[in-house]
Amino acid sequence: MTVEACAEDTKGQTCYICTQALHWKTKEGLVRGCACRGTAGFVHVSCLAEQAKILCDEAEENNLDIKAKNERFRRWQECSLCEQTYHGGVKCALGWACWKTYLGRPETDEILLFAMGVLGSALSAAKQYEDALSVREASLATRRRIGAPEESMLVALGSLANSYHQLGRLEETNRILGDVYSRHCRLSGEDGESSLASAYNYANSFSELGRFEEARSLSRKAIPVTRRVLGKNHELTLRMKWIYACALYKKRGATLDERREAVTTLEETARTAQRVLGGAHPTAAGIEKALRNARDVLRAQEILQPRTFSRG
Repeated sequence: MTVEACAEDTKGQTCYICTQALHWKTKEGLVRGCACRGTAGFVHVSCLAEQAKILCDEAEENNLDIKAKNERFRRWQECSLCEQTYHGGVKCALGWACWKTYLGRPETDEILLFAMGVLGSALSAAKQYEDALSVREASLATRRRIGAPEESMLVALGSLANSYHQLGRLEETNRILGDVYSRHCRLSGEDGESSLASAYNYANSFSELGRFEEARSLSRKAIPVTRRVLGKNHELTLRMKWIYACALYKKRGATLDERREAVTTLEETARTAQRVLGGAHPTAAGIEKALRNARDVLRAQEILQPRTFSRG
């Protein structure tokens, strides 16, 4: 199904890993579900899975440190060429491939826990939200049972909050994300990458609840830190600016200047997202949609705003 959806885009291309149009063993076609542009990024899901497995196996065999292992484990979720997260059907297919690769391991194995997380994300991508919630609840329970480190617990809690959000349980989502954010800040400081990611999630949950002032305040605080730590073109930086601008124009009683700032911010962010991620990427598409909405709101307010005249 994923191959069929990508058929037009992949026509006449070859896999960048095995260099073939059809996979030699499975006879599957090509896909592309990342931010690669032009002739880059065409690949077989089976090749991606085999590549990720080989890298992870090497990390285990050579007893690499946790940072090196995490870099390799990310190949189950991120493109090695553009380094952006997979999305759509490719993300879902890789999630199942990851789970099938490691499901026979004991529950104390960190790679099994990682595979559960990848599967949960894959099920969410396929909109199988109840199934994703079941996997994530099992993952959190396993971590608690084996006494997993704080970092591992926070990853599981963040994933659980995502499932609650997808099922419309927004108050529970916000409560968990607030806890996750504060614990990340205690663990690695406000400028830690995990803290910045949880700050985005927490700000977004405020926005989902219509608590726009809290969303604006948190995202405004985090934007310069995210830009400094990750770079101005990083997806999280773009998402943080997206949240800030939306909170700014959506809040009750927003002034014309605030809504103009929101439109300007979204215009700049949309251009960057299009260049860095590509127009088909969900983040780029979401920012474009927010920009259209912000422009509509601004235009309506400009029409209704009473004009003032100076007396001559």
